[in-house]
Amino acid sequence: MSTMVSNLNLITEAAETAAPLRAEVRKLNFFYGDFQALKEVELSILEGRVTALIGPSGCGKSTLLRCFNRMHDLYPGNRYEGEIIMHPEKLNIVAPDVDPMFARLRIGMVFQKPNPFPKSIHENVAAGLHIRGIRKRGEVEARVEAALRQAALWDEVKDRLRQSAYGLSGGQQQRLCIARALAPDPELILFDEPTSALDPIATAKIEELIDELRGTYTIVIVTHNMQQAARIPDYTAFMHLGHMAEYDITSKIFTNPDNERTKAYVTGRFG
Repeated sequence: MSTMVSNLNLITEAAETAAPLRAEVRKLNFFYGDFQALKEVELSILEGRVTALIGPSGCGKSTLLRCFNRMHDLYPGNRYEGEIIMHPEKLNIVAPDVDPMFARLRIGMVFQKPNPFPKSIHENVAAGLHIRGIRKRGEVEARVEAALRQAALWDEVKDRLRQSAYGLSGGQQQRLCIARALAPDPELILFDEPTSALDPIATAKIEELIDELRGTYTIVIVTHNMQQAARIPDYTAFMHLGHMAEYDITSKIFTNPDNERTKAYVTGRFG
């Protein structure tokens, strides 16, 4: 199996749709101590598009996702080699001299399980704004409302913004976490299996929301759900044993993949 995939199809598609690059992974290696979890990974992320990372458990997809906002820096002994370039300024956000907090301010993240802060609904959404130094009441109120509307939650919570976020259902809490990620107007939003802990109704709402955010935001999502992976993303990357095995337009990945392991995985023969 090749350890790298060509971006030729993506480059052609980008030219056809005039979608610029938002981020580029170049020959990225990642190590948990002595264990190498990512191996020469290359990936192009187009602005305003949804890109899915799929693959069997342990293949490196969540590890790759968390490289974007430097989550691995929270634990000692982890290290990066290679680059994750943010466009248009061509900044390598995994470079040793780049502050991890700088990356986290630019890149929002929604985790597998809803993780609201033990604060009010309003304070949860405003948290990222405060970190960015946005404290003018009028601006904060406007951006909190806008984020809750984008997350399709405003009508459900507008009369209880000062109440605890823990009073929301699981699906509402996840949409609140999405609103929290949206409020600072991130350049990239990462979703790490955002519906795996939700019931089918809540899952459908999150999928509809991601579809509505397409075009306005650049999104990278990790999912184990093959039906979801076939429905949501514009592009899909299949990972295996830390390598980027195949990366292409989603319809091609699911109907005519080039890699035999990709075909076996999307058809349920392994994984």
